Amino acid sequence: DVQLVESGGASVQAGGSLRLSCEISGLPRDKRCMAWFRQAPGKARDAVAAVASIAGDGKTEYASHVDGRFTISQDNAKNTMDLQMDGLKPEDTGVYYCAARDLRSYNTYVCDRARPMDYWGKGTQVTVS
Repeated sequence: DVQLVESGGASVQAGGSLRLSCEISGLPRDKRCMAWFRQAPGKARDAVAAVASIAGDGKTEYASHVDGRFTISQDNAKNTMDLQMDGLKPEDTGVYYCAARDLRSYNTYVCDRARPMDYWGKGTQVTVS
């Protein structure tokens, strides 16, 4: 079974930093697309960053409002995905979800924020004040 478990959410002051982590199990390490989504209060869930894990290709993509402040990465040895968030702003507040797309189920190995995801974690709360 696929499991995604987030951790690292907290309350921080504006300008501060947080590092979110997602423990991944049940997915291949070379045929998956991983992403972090944010759901702000009263708003739809939106993808803030995505990272490919396709036969050594680790291409990343960011939403414009986090580009330059957030960094998405994967640690294949630990089988985790992280989101380093620096220069946090109050508008970054929300529940952050780890999501995954199992590329073995698709004809093309494409990974970006627009791709529908197959699996979701339960989320971790980030509050910036």
